[in-house]
Amino acid sequence: MKHITKRPILFLFLFFGLMGCKKASKATETQTAPIVEEQMSAHEAYLLEISRMPRKQDIDLTQDMIQIKGGTFMMGGVSNQARRDEFPRHSEAVGSFWMDRTEVTNAQFKEFVDATGYVTIAEKEAIIEGQRYDPGALVFDGSNPQMWWKFQKGANWKQPYGPGSSIAGKENHPVVQLAWYDAMAYAHWVGKRLPTEAEWEYAARGGTRGTKYFWGDDFAQAIQNANFHQGDFPVENLLEDRFEKTAKVGSFPPNGFGLFDMAGNVWEWCLDTYYPNAYEMLERREDGYFKKYLNPKQQKVIRGGSFLCSESYCTGYRASARMSSTPDTGLEHTGFRLVYVED
Repeated sequence: MKHITKRPILFLFLFFGLMGCKKASKATETQTAPIVEEQMSAHEAYLLEISRMPRKQDIDLTQDMIQIKGGTFMMGGVSNQARRDEFPRHSEAVGSFWMDRTEVTNAQFKEFVDATGYVTIAEKEAIIEGQRYDPGALVFDGSNPQMWWKFQKGANWKQPYGPGSSIAGKENHPVVQLAWYDAMAYAHWVGKRLPTEAEWEYAARGGTRGTKYFWGDDFAQAIQNANFHQGDFPVENLLEDRFEKTAKVGSFPPNGFGLFDMAGNVWEWCLDTYYPNAYEMLERREDGYFKKYLNPKQQKVIRGGSFLCSESYCTGYRASARMSSTPDTGLEHTGFRLVYVED
């Protein structure tokens, strides 16, 4: 049983009307497909459409961001909890960059939607080979040991658990149920980008060297530093950290760089295409990350763990922990934050 599950819809649905970069009334709204040029993949077409979206005007690019001085660090697993895809541990050098102090919130994403009319992937139906698939996203169901994740019709960033749920009163919680492409669209609008996996781990460590967590190696301090699952996952949640689902951003102390929630709360999308043996083929990176979209499962990296991670399962709040999901998938425990690199 995997902690992260793909949306049960083929990736090719991107050709069939799921691009949501339009602004129209309910009465006149029609689905439009991304512009597809000759020999262009669905992935490339989607990114091209995002690049043609408008940008936010009169923005302070570094507002609510932390400037992180570049350097060299050892990247990868440091304990017996580390999985195979966290090795080999290796030296990484990253340049200086700015990073969002917190995960992008519901309020921030709403501003983007209100300004552009953007419709997320989870809000659009798919048509594949003539068959229609309802809009929706993945919601966790711990009561079903055979299938922890289920596709919930009507789940999206505004109602993360499906019809009847709401983000009212959670404006400062991290936005969730966003696909990688949705995060890329928001990043384009504000003139920033998703972090590379190397940038993310460097930032998450907060200046520490060789420790499992940003606060050190003592797991006993975890409930003071991260929103995660305590107890026997998934049947028992002791709520020692006070949160069953997402927490308001900044509810726990920042790391050494002043960044909040780099462990727990929600998984965060990175730029990189995911490979389980990524650290064995670093020479294939371009611009510091795995840009090519050639891996068979078509997955992107997510980092940082979430409110569902626990010591009895994924331990995703470790600084070196890696997971992945398909870029067209929304999940109730996955969000993002952005970086900005000065010219």
